[in-house]
Amino acid sequence: MRGEINNFKATLAVVFLGLASINLAGCSSQPSSVEKGKSFTVWHWMTDRQAAFEELAKRYEAAAGVKVNFELFAPSDAYSQKVRAAAQGANLPDIFGILGEKQDFASFIKAGHILDLTSSMQAEGASWQKSFFPKALAVNEFPAGNGYGVNPGIYAVPIDITTIQILYNKDLFQELGLDPEQPPQTFEEFLNIGKKIKAAKMQGLVSGWGEAWMVNCLANNFAFNIMGRDKVLATIRGDVPYTDEDWIKVFSLFKQIQDSGVLAEGVVTMINKNAEQLFANARAVFAFNGSWCVNVYKLMNPGLNYGLMLPPRVSDKYPVSIWGGAGSSFMVNARSQHKEEAIKFLRWLTAKDQQVYLSGATRSLPANKDCLAEIPVDLTRFARDLELSTHPNTWGISEYPQVTEAMGKGIQSIIIKEKTPEQVASEVQKVKERQTAKRKL
Repeated sequence: MRGEINNFKATLAVVFLGLASINLAGCSSQPSSVEKGKSFTVWHWMTDRQAAFEELAKRYEAAAGVKVNFELFAPSDAYSQKVRAAAQGANLPDIFGILGEKQDFASFIKAGHILDLTSSMQAEGASWQKSFFPKALAVNEFPAGNGYGVNPGIYAVPIDITTIQILYNKDLFQELGLDPEQPPQTFEEFLNIGKKIKAAKMQGLVSGWGEAWMVNCLANNFAFNIMGRDKVLATIRGDVPYTDEDWIKVFSLFKQIQDSGVLAEGVVTMINKNAEQLFANARAVFAFNGSWCVNVYKLMNPGLNYGLMLPPRVSDKYPVSIWGGAGSSFMVNARSQHKEEAIKFLRWLTAKDQQVYLSGATRSLPANKDCLAEIPVDLTRFARDLELSTHPNTWGISEYPQVTEAMGKGIQSIIIKEKTPEQVASEVQKVKERQTAKRKL
C-alpha cells in the first residue's frame, strides 16, 4: 500500500506490562540465551511507532539478550527510496518493510531479497500462522498459481491491520435532526443527508482525495457491491472493459454524491491530514478514513463524538465491501546473517502481550486475533467488519498503475464537473488498452 495508508499516523506512548511477563513466543517459555550479545537492525517508516518500538526493543534485550535497533526513515516516500537503493546495493537491513503494490513485493522476492517464512509460520502445529487474522496474513502470502511468478508461500509478518470506512459526527447528526445511532445504510439515504448538509451550510464528507488511491478505494467498494468480486477481477484481467455499464454506474455515483451536497468543498485537492483536522474539529459531518484515525482523532480532540458506518449500499445483489486487512508488515532479509534471530524476534513481537502493548501505545489494530478483548473499544469498532474487507494485495492480480491513476484522476474530474462518467470510463479504458498493448510487445 502506498504512503498514507502505511503511515498509521500518531504518537501515544504508554507503560505496559512488567518484564516478568515477557516471553519469546507469547507463552510461558523464556527466550534461549544462545544468541545473547548479538544484535540486528530493523528499518521502518512509522513515525508514530518509534517510541513504542524502542520500548519493546529494551524488553526484548532484557529477556533474550539480543539488541534490536529500530531505525526510522520518514516520510514514507523517502523510506521507499532508501529501501530500493539498499536492495540495488545488496545492503538491506535484517528486517524491513516495503511500501508499494503487490507487484513491488513480488519483485523483491524474485530478486532474492525476502525470506520465505512459510516453514517458520507452520512449525509447532502452525501456531504462529494461526495467531493472525487470516485477512492480515493473506496480503503477505502468494498462493499457488498467483499471477506474479512467485513460489507459493508466506513472505512477511503482519504487525497490524487496518480497515477503511466512513465515520460520522454524532453531534452534527443531531443538529441535522438525524438519529446519531442510525447512520445511513443505503446510497439513497446517504444522498438525502447531503440535502440536509447543504441546507444547513455545513461541510459534508472529508477525505484525502487529493491522492488518487483513496478515491479509488471507495470506487472499488461501490464496484464490489454493484458487480461483485468476479467481474471486478475480470476487468483487471482485461475480460471486461471499463466502458461496461456497471463501471459507468460506479463513476456516476460520484456525480450524484457531489450534486447532493454530501461532499465537502475542495475534497479533490485535500490531503488526509487536513481532512483529519477538519473532522476532528467537528467541521465536517462525514470522513472517509482508515482505522489509524482513531489515534489521530484522540490526539486532536479527545472528546470527539463519532460513529462508524459501512459505505452506503447501492445494490442488494452483492455484499458491501471495505478495504482492509492490509497494514504494516515486516520482511526478513534473505541474505541476512541473523535470519534465525530475526524470525524469533518477529514471532515475539507479534505474540499477544506485545501486540496488546503496541495497540495501546499507538491505537492500531493488532494483527494477532487473540488481542481484541484487550484493546481500546474505539479500535474494536473497526475490527468488527474485518470479514467484509478486501484488498488488491489479496486478489492475485494487479491493475496497471497507470490505469488506477487514470481512474482516480478521472473521478476527481467528475466531482469538479470537468468530465462526465462516460468520458472517464472511455479514457480509463484507453489507458488500459495502451498498457496491455505495451506488455504484449
